[in-house]
Amino acid sequence: MENPWFWVWVMLAAILLIAEIFTVTFFLLPFAIGAAAAAVLEYLGVSVGWQWIAFIVVSASLLVILRRYGDRITHEPPVRTGVDRLLGKRGVVIEQVTSHTSEGRVRIEREEWRADSVDGSMLPVGTAVTVERIDGTHLVVRAAEDESPAQ
Repeated sequence: MENPWFWVWVMLAAILLIAEIFTVTFFLLPFAIGAAAAAVLEYLGVSVGWQWIAFIVVSASLLVILRRYGDRITHEPPVRTGVDRLLGKRGVVIEQVTSHTSEGRVRIEREEWRADSVDGSMLPVGTAVTVERIDGTHLVVRAAEDESPAQ
């Protein structure tokens, strides 16, 4: 192996693979695999032109495959965590909610939260509500469209 192309492809594959580890985007991985394929062809004695063709074809093919897979994953809604998981959830008033008095309470799933009404209206006990937003440690709720209790 007097030809330096083998080492060029190996070093390119290694650099791209290490860079992929730090970027975690799966963008550089197809190019690293393409460079490794070209290194294998150099090792087998294939001409440089075919090595470049293999690099381009393998890299482009894997890039398309990984992008399709990545697009499928990114179209799923993000998982909400913390208090944000309550946005849009339904609950029921367990202590009358009055406008801006911080005395009202609602139960969402198995948790109880202080609540304010989004439009300042009074919500009596047993009213089904939907969480509109979060204001500090209070949920801002609106009476649900249908009056059936959530939990």
